[in-house]
Amino acid sequence: MDLVTIYTTSTCPYCHAAKDLLRKKKAAFTEIDVTGKPAERRTMTERAGGRTSVPQIFIGAKHVGGCDDLYALDEAGRLDPLLAA
Repeated sequence: MDLVTIYTTSTCPYCHAAKDLLRKKKAAFTEIDVTGKPAERRTMTERAGGRTSVPQIFIGAKHVGGCDDLYALDEAGRLDPLLAA
């Protein structure tokens, strides 16, 4: 199982940007596309503490947040250690 889970929709530019950063970091991830899948979206929302927007990103059990949160972690130098754990 991959360390990173990212909930997405196919047309979301923020989802694509988040996946691009993860690929740049060579981080394997599991993508769960919630487009037209209300049960998957409910699971995402519950895991994300009520957040309904995509992407929602998890590293292990830790909820990272969305695309901006992922990039902020990277800029702060805190993403690589999370991915290395």
